Amino acid sequence: MKKGMLIKIENDLFRVLELQHVTPGNLRGFVRVKFRNIRSGNLSDQKLRSEDTVERATLDEQEMQYLYQDGDSFYFMDTTSYEQIHITSEGLGDSVNYLKPEMTIKVEFYGTEPVGIELPPSVDLKVTDTAPGIKGATASNQIKPATTETGLVVNVPPFINSGDTIRVSTDTGEYLSRA
Repeated sequence: MKKGMLIKIENDLFRVLELQHVTPGNLRGFVRVKFRNIRSGNLSDQKLRSEDTVERATLDEQEMQYLYQDGDSFYFMDTTSYEQIHITSEGLGDSVNYLKPEMTIKVEFYGTEPVGIELPPSVDLKVTDTAPGIKGATASNQIKPATTETGLVVNVPPFINSGDTIRVSTDTGEYLSRA
């Protein structure tokens, strides 16, 4: 199991949000898992021992284009049939911080139900607001917060200014380079 994975427990689908392997002293180890029910949106915690089995949900992926956000829903269009679907921000989780209009991504389906998206390893985002760089500041470990066009706040080096385009990792949410 890993973070972001979709698992099936008794006909319900759960998205793994956090997991932690615990080995208490001389007792048997277990995995503490926090997950969200895809259909109801409920959060739950569970301890899984090595004897417990969970079934990984088999998902179909379909390439779609992100169109727009309307309130709490994000709309995607199939590039071949022009059919539109929507996924709530709760279903997308942190992925909403990396979505730009007209971006082509893979949408995950369980049967006919859209359950999430698979993001590329990195995305290019435009910086909309950041403190101006200080001339002559040569310390290598200085960082400053920068707000991107999607609302994501990323720590960047001092030479990044408003209007610059940066490459951000979708796994960690960290600055990678200038784009």
